[in-house]
Amino acid sequence: MAAKVQEGEEVMREIEVSRITEMIERLCIEANEHLPEDVKDAIRKCRACEDGEIAGGVLDRIIENYEIADREQVPICQDTGMACIFLEIGQDVHLTGGDLTAAVNEGVRRGYEKGYLRKSVVKDPIRRGNTGDNTPAMMYTEIVPGEQVTVTVGPKGFGSENMSAIRMFKPSAGLQGIKDFIVETVEAAGPNPCPPMVVGVGIGGTFDKAALLAKKALMRSLESSNPDPFYADLEKEMLEKINELGIGPQGFGGRTTAIGLNIETLPTHIAGMPCAVNISCHVTRHKTGVI
Repeated sequence: MAAKVQEGEEVMREIEVSRITEMIERLCIEANEHLPEDVKDAIRKCRACEDGEIAGGVLDRIIENYEIADREQVPICQDTGMACIFLEIGQDVHLTGGDLTAAVNEGVRRGYEKGYLRKSVVKDPIRRGNTGDNTPAMMYTEIVPGEQVTVTVGPKGFGSENMSAIRMFKPSAGLQGIKDFIVETVEAAGPNPCPPMVVGVGIGGTFDKAALLAKKALMRSLESSNPDPFYADLEKEMLEKINELGIGPQGFGGRTTAIGLNIETLPTHIAGMPCAVNISCHVTRHKTGVI
């Protein structure tokens, strides 16, 4: 239960972490069974522009696949991903009733069991060994103004994750260096990430922040643009250049190599210009809930 509690002159909203568990359980299932509407719309628009018989046929099968998933409430893809959990926690919230990390992992555990979702997480990166419940989640927290908790679940498949890359540019590489790197990364990926893909780009910050920016870019609606006109134009330009590669749906050639490209940026050091490219397949899944 959420309640108001007063401590001196400060008023904080209390939220039981069990509510976060329940929301993550539900969002894990929904994200794996239902593509976001903006992703569906982008695929349909690309199908209308695709005149090649093979490319058009592949997109038809992709559309049929997500329609079956919607109707039958089954996973869109057999790789139900590593659970990436983004938490925006209001600074006027007091989380009660247990450990937040444990609550998040319990939500993932329940969701993947209840939804009959494939468990794809190993407990050691080298020695392997499946954890059996798709935990631990990859958890990202951010403190924001307000008294709400916003939860986004983004299951990330590794056929596309493996095609991602980061490069620590010197400023002298300039804008052209960034452009070339984005195109080179997608071209090197080829058919491996199950195109048409979504491309998330992070520019700035530090080594780790650039990668996180690229991941967060994949959570943004494909119908949105970067608020900075310079980067909004760059998003359009890079999407066009990627589609000129001709990789096409599932790598069979065509006009549709990517259905979207989002860029997120941060200030950075005078001596650097980090850039990360996070590749996602056409099953770019994410669901958000607010407590």
